[in-house]
Amino acid sequence: MNSDHGPVEAAYLASVAAFAEESGSTHLAIRDPGVTGFVSFGTESPIDGHGLAGLFPPDLTGYHDGAQVPMSVALELVRAMLRGNGAWCRLEAEDRFFVHVGDDQYVYVGSALPCPHALALTHRRGLFAEPIDRSPYDPRLDEDDPARRRPADDAFWAELDALLSRRGAVLLEEGHLSNASRWHHITLDDVALTRTRLAPRAKLLIWPDGLSTDVDAALAGLPDDGLVEIVWQHSRGHLTSLMIDDATCPALPAMLAEAHAVMVLPGYADERTPLMTAVLPDPDGVLRARWTP
Repeated sequence: MNSDHGPVEAAYLASVAAFAEESGSTHLAIRDPGVTGFVSFGTESPIDGHGLAGLFPPDLTGYHDGAQVPMSVALELVRAMLRGNGAWCRLEAEDRFFVHVGDDQYVYVGSALPCPHALALTHRRGLFAEPIDRSPYDPRLDEDDPARRRPADDAFWAELDALLSRRGAVLLEEGHLSNASRWHHITLDDVALTRTRLAPRAKLLIWPDGLSTDVDAALAGLPDDGLVEIVWQHSRGHLTSLMIDDATCPALPAMLAEAHAVMVLPGYADERTPLMTAVLPDPDGVLRARWTP
């Protein structure tokens, strides 16, 4: 189903709301959130803000794994996913209710209760609800080995302190969303403040401080084809990154005209070797995020 931005979309949203209400869910948790990446699989062109404008601040504070949102916001997230605007997430009330929107725009709803009234409403609105054993977007189908997810606990931060004592500085990649990262250049003195600014449940990757002030040489050394990630530092110290391929390389000199320093990383996951990785646990110490850095 491609969103028609009209009665069909409204019928889907009303049906989701009805199932949630009959399931006793007034708030849903955002799980495994992401935004448009280097490749988009949306049915329509992604838009600025990924369909999240008006729901979250421009820096997307509050859009993170585990965030609880009221049903009104959850329905707007479903709308954005139906329209293929760029944002994607699973929406869940643990052990009670979930809604998943597939790449094909099919909507999968699960409930711990039968929900006959919601089912009847769905049919009255002209939608066909078919029972299935499980959603194809059930996180258990693609969850990585939990043993690979190291928590960013006291031992991790102590190890990072020791690493910084030896190296002086590193780059911390904060993967707060799928397809999006924030970068931090940190020294031993910066760790405590940086920790307070990390998004809940973010995946953390520690990289060597490979920033080079010879920007021209770094660009000259880029491969002729393939995927790489460019991390660059602005004159005021802020870091930005972008995945590029040979098609976007010609635009790089203009993009990096004011770059103070750059670093080039492989774009393919199996070629990336950070110094350390971990995932932030919840305040109670439990690691609930499902992704692996």
